[in-house]
Amino acid sequence: MSADDKGATAGEDAGQAAPGVGHIGKYPVLRKLGEGATSEVYLCTDPFNAREVAVKRIFPDALRDGTRGNVFRKLFLTEASLAGKRSHPHIVAIYDAVVEADSGYIVMEYVPGGTLEQHTSPDRLLPIDKIVEIVFKCTRALSYANQLGVTHRDIKPGNILQSGPTDIKISDFGLALSSELESTQVTGIGSPAYMSPEQVKELPLDQRTDIYSLGVVMYHLLTGQLPYQASNSYSMIYQITNFDPPLPSSIRDGIPMSVDKIVRRAMQKDVARRYQTWEEFAKDLASAFRSEHLSRKAEQFADSEKFGSLRAMRFFRHFTDPELWEVVAIGAWERVPAGAVLMHEGEPGDFFCLLASGEVKVTKQKKLLNVLGAGECFGEMAYLSETAKTRGASVTTNGEAQVIRIRISDLQNASEPCQHKFDRAFMGVLVERLNLANTMIVSG
Repeated sequence: MSADDKGATAGEDAGQAAPGVGHIGKYPVLRKLGEGATSEVYLCTDPFNAREVAVKRIFPDALRDGTRGNVFRKLFLTEASLAGKRSHPHIVAIYDAVVEADSGYIVMEYVPGGTLEQHTSPDRLLPIDKIVEIVFKCTRALSYANQLGVTHRDIKPGNILQSGPTDIKISDFGLALSSELESTQVTGIGSPAYMSPEQVKELPLDQRTDIYSLGVVMYHLLTGQLPYQASNSYSMIYQITNFDPPLPSSIRDGIPMSVDKIVRRAMQKDVARRYQTWEEFAKDLASAFRSEHLSRKAEQFADSEKFGSLRAMRFFRHFTDPELWEVVAIGAWERVPAGAVLMHEGEPGDFFCLLASGEVKVTKQKKLLNVLGAGECFGEMAYLSETAKTRGASVTTNGEAQVIRIRISDLQNASEPCQHKFDRAFMGVLVERLNLANTMIVSG
């Protein structure tokens, strides 16, 4: 909720008992997760949806505080107002919120992996490739929030929960600015070490302040130290506004020059020289990952590479970011050699494919029907047809190719919006192929 609320997030697990707290609203309490200056978080059961949730409860005394009570109420209301408005795999979901005169609580998705703060000490740093992947996912999540008119304003490792080796969820939107809400800024609250120069100066803010803060997070994760070392907030603010930090590569061996450049640009003091959009930031991260060969194993595909490849395909042009992340999750990516038979005519099929790169030929009874290139799909009738249970043609690679396999059952378990976008894309493909067939008949 604020810089003072360390431990009060949707994912930190202190494993404490919860004496005297049986229920928070309709949610039975299991144990206490953390506590800050103005709120506490409990692990609870959601009996109506059969899931565990994190419930943040504000302290009544914080609301009664004569000096800052109204500020804390505004921050709590800001976060509560976002309930049900964000749906992204890398943003903590808010399911419910209750705000009363002198109390309130927010019901959130529970993420058990802890925060990125655990990876900011020199002896617990993540591999460089994992950091690049994590920051890429942060850029996509914050881009999505920005499209909804939301600027976070408190990006720091403690507000980024780790749900997998490189999977994250951004939490604590209590300081967020929203274009749909009252636009008056709450100033004087936040995490000075991660604030942009314009934020510490209390100037008007946009998404570029979050870009700066994420640059600081990246610096901290890469090096195990903050870019500015200070004994108090005033000294920290002076350094943020007046000095440039050393490059990450001067502190940790093995950091590529391209990664240095990304951090340096994200942390530019002049907002005009900083990344102007999340898309620019994400593009450079993806390029650095590929060009510097940061992937741990050549046969593995990084999520940033998958996402970028899908976003570039015309087939996915109508998919939103959250829907595209679903495709990343359900798709099996593989590199296939020349001459590999991907589908056999007459055999049953429970998957379809998309071609990320390369070329395949489609044949029926050894007669060439079509040649497909990158971005095209094949085998989709296994999904579209209720009667066609066997392949109507064979598909073979003409050269080395990258293929995405998606099982029918996995797509059927995807969200309805994602399935709808696939239906729309497949219909477009079928119409194009029908028109091409008619043209060939006429010209023949």
